[in-house]
Amino acid sequence: MKKIISLVASLTIISGVCAAVLAYVNCLTKVPIAEMKVKQEQDAVKAVLPQGAVKIEKATKQVDGKDVEYYVGFGKDGKVVGYAARGSDKRGYGGLIELMVGFLVDKKTVECYKTLVASETPGLGMNMNSPEFVGQFKGKDATNLKVKQDPGGTIEAITAATITSRAVCYAIADARGKL
Repeated sequence: MKKIISLVASLTIISGVCAAVLAYVNCLTKVPIAEMKVKQEQDAVKAVLPQGAVKIEKATKQVDGKDVEYYVGFGKDGKVVGYAARGSDKRGYGGLIELMVGFLVDKKTVECYKTLVASETPGLGMNMNSPEFVGQFKGKDATNLKVKQDPGGTIEAITAATITSRAVCYAIADARGKL
């Protein structure tokens, strides 16, 4: 009985020390991780807005009773040159796909996108970041994006990753809905 109490006490002390160390590390890394996410989003916004955007402002609007954020890019003359919004879709092969999508002034023509979050298969679905695949979206109407395997589709799906390709189309449409 004494041996069991000794083992339980040892495990309790070890578990407590481990929990304290993890809590301390979490406190140390929480702020830098949050700052890194903000910088990643800002860099993505700059990358997807049309060239000529020298000033970027964050804007908010109500969509289905919720506040959604998007970005407005202004040129040197103060005129709007484009918009950027975050879009997501949970139907990717690896689950959630989040993109930052740039749009022209008409709010529906895609400029380009940058991937923020994706857990797709390396060498297959992660080809969603290849210049060839991303380039297909430039100048396309975001309200009607479909892969060629679907009726009326114009986007060439990634070989062996049609699910991912569709999810990218849905995520772009989601971003468009936030403008």
